[in-house]
Amino acid sequence: MHYHYRTFFFFERSNESVSSASAVDMSVREICEQLLPRLQSDDDFIGMIDGGDNVLQVMCEPGGDRFWVEIPLDAAKASYGCHVNREALMEMIGNLPGIFDQTTIPELKYRPW
Repeated sequence: MHYHYRTFFFFERSNESVSSASAVDMSVREICEQLLPRLQSDDDFIGMIDGGDNVLQVMCEPGGDRFWVEIPLDAAKASYGCHVNREALMEMIGNLPGIFDQTTIPELKYRPW
């Protein structure tokens, strides 16, 4: 099943952004086709908010071919995250669960800030 998420992002090259407060509803397919290819510089990021108000963030690492994916846990000053390449990122986003947590996305590992 493919889900929809409230999505926010920033792309440095085009200086285009949508804040989390103004997040737009997008399908997984739209995210994969329209947003993921635009992750190119180290300030670029995409955030997705699931139906339980959990956030999954994708940030581009320097060089544009490695990404940090995380579920931030602000109260714990930590996150569940992992580094992935573009191919693994596309597969991960294409198979996202309806609700983001460390049990539904097993690649993510706990890391304090």
